[in-house]
Amino acid sequence: MLAPDANLFDVWQSHVQTPKSKNQDHQRMSAKKLFWRMTQGNILEGVFAINKPTGISSAQALRDIQKQFNPSELFAPWLAAEKAKIARENHNQRQRRKQIKKGNEVKIGHGGTLDPLATGVLICGVGKGTKELQGFLECTKTYEAVILFGAATDTYDRVGKVLKRAPYEHVTREMVEENLKQFRGKFMQLPPLYSALKMNGKPLYEYAREGKEIPREIERRPVEVLELELVEWMEGDTHEHKIPSEKAARAEINVARKVWKQVGQFKFEGDKDTETDDQDKDPLEEFNEKKRKMSEDQDDLVLERPVTKKGKEPNSETEEATMSGGLAEDAEASKQEASPPQKGPPAARLRMTVTSGFYVRSLCHDLGAAVKSSALMAELVRTRQGKFELGSNVLEYEDLEKGEKVWAPKVEEMIKDWNRGSRSAPIDEPAAAKKEAEVAVEAKKEQVEAQEPASAKAEDEESKKEIAAKPEEPAVIAGTA
Repeated sequence: MLAPDANLFDVWQSHVQTPKSKNQDHQRMSAKKLFWRMTQGNILEGVFAINKPTGISSAQALRDIQKQFNPSELFAPWLAAEKAKIARENHNQRQRRKQIKKGNEVKIGHGGTLDPLATGVLICGVGKGTKELQGFLECTKTYEAVILFGAATDTYDRVGKVLKRAPYEHVTREMVEENLKQFRGKFMQLPPLYSALKMNGKPLYEYAREGKEIPREIERRPVEVLELELVEWMEGDTHEHKIPSEKAARAEINVARKVWKQVGQFKFEGDKDTETDDQDKDPLEEFNEKKRKMSEDQDDLVLERPVTKKGKEPNSETEEATMSGGLAEDAEASKQEASPPQKGPPAARLRMTVTSGFYVRSLCHDLGAAVKSSALMAELVRTRQGKFELGSNVLEYEDLEKGEKVWAPKVEEMIKDWNRGSRSAPIDEPAAAKKEAEVAVEAKKEQVEAQEPASAKAEDEESKKEIAAKPEEPAVIAGTA
């Protein structure tokens, strides 16, 4: 609780514009009562979690939360204390005005980005709680994802543009379950084309959007999958997931071609990738081919067929059909009805628990390549992060729109619960993420262990000792709105 300290009030009141008049003393007392009402509550700061809906970014979710928190009674004491702190510490008038404007908003950040397509647990820090978010970048997370086979997009999910299509009729549940084995444990993962990772100071997604060539190969990153299982298999006619209709442009396909060549994923045997094959044609040759085709189509329109003496074209099939009481059109229609409609691409729901730095989109993309097809992520839900889990201790996003009377008690209880016992342990210790360098060494060791001679094992142990001696690089704190 922040008491109405006389000195603190004088500093605060000096920034409240009160007109000079004979009633100035009365106005000063009114301002003092206002200050007491603003600071008589507890200053609430800490960590809570919210269920982010699909269709908005993590940054937009923070802005929506901040819009509710700023005018609320629950965080009025925090804002009052923050304004008083700014006024007390900044003596430069210009800088002070700038800081006071900033002090009108509740400080809030998140502990791990969720893609706009994704839903689920988004951990938020308020006030000093933003300093605790770094630990959540290192904790384990549990996801449920729907993977759709038959196509690959530039974003590796259903909101992207189609880069290629691939056959999917041969993909079965047994085949997918068998290929999931290679994605359990420690391995090196190639991040998606559209990701926030930077190269030469520029995010990869900017290269992809601009269709510019990436300066160098994208480096694989060490990741670990603690649990991975197929929980639901959906045949093509049993779900509503669809392959996107928008195709990627030539420049975007060329960027993907260069990246996928690193892992040999761009072309498969039996791949019907017409969009990709067209990229190998010379522009002039492609133009001439279209011109020839147009000319042939025009010739077909004016081509005269031989006419009989009676002025009728001979057509024995039509005559036979008419004489027997049938119509040629009906015969053709019956043939089309006889052929069964083609089933759509299959889909599967996966559940996984992973360490920090893991891309679920990359898993879906790579799994599609593993079964000799293509795949994209159609849905994603983060069901758990650290000790926050959906249905247990996570605020529903709809509660924000219901007003402070609904969300305030829940947020207050979550933050108080965090301050009571969870602050010192944001990471779930039994499955905590290991150092990135250590995971990289272990992943590499598992890949070559079968062929590795005994002498090489000793060298591996030495490399582990060297890595253990190096200081761990600090994790990047999530951005603050």
